[in-house]
Amino acid sequence: MTWSTGPLLGFDTETTGVGVATDRIVTAALVLREGDTTSVRTWLIDPGVEIPTEAAAIHGISTEHAREHGRPPAEALEEIARAIAAELDRGVPVVAYNASFDLSILDAELGRHGLPTISDRIGRPVSPVIDPLVLDRGLDRYRRGKRRLGNLCDEYGVVAGAAGLHSADVDVIATLDVLAAIVARHPDVTTKALPELHEFQVAAHREWATNFNEWRRRQGFEGEGASVAWPCSA
Repeated sequence: MTWSTGPLLGFDTETTGVGVATDRIVTAALVLREGDTTSVRTWLIDPGVEIPTEAAAIHGISTEHAREHGRPPAEALEEIARAIAAELDRGVPVVAYNASFDLSILDAELGRHGLPTISDRIGRPVSPVIDPLVLDRGLDRYRRGKRRLGNLCDEYGVVAGAAGLHSADVDVIATLDVLAAIVARHPDVTTKALPELHEFQVAAHREWATNFNEWRRRQGFEGEGASVAWPCSA
């Protein structure tokens, strides 16, 4: 038995945008997979701000729908954070695609509403985390092409839900399936204990981000570039 057989806690959000410090969570999903059992919890949140049409076009949630049917942010965020912290406390890894975005925006949202962050709740940095994006980059560094979740589904033969990606619960299940496919292709990754696997990803992300930022510099791009920190961006 290895960590790959579970339990694993998948996590994903859909948001008003991509700014972790300024944007808001609109939907979230937690999927606990243990053996052949999968349980799903989802949240629809009224973010308290307008949802841009560009974001609504991706995840399908309009401002009007969120206002009418969404939960108060502080109430929903507390439930999400409490559930994640409880699983981390019992040693269950959080699995998130591009984890630094979802965990960082969750931290920002918790702080905005005066709630303890995940690390505050567990009394240590957030770990263990498994990020299929970071794993794929670290294990297959020289493969060409994009590495969005849809690209990795194609690469590893994972079929997303009938409605496609960009629903938080569908994305989480696809993320867990991609992780299983990565393990099948790179079985040696299961020989790493969870703390070692976490540190492998910290180093892999740092190397990728450093190289990416150097490429941006050579191309003359301005702006912050990618944070070298993982699994939270700061």
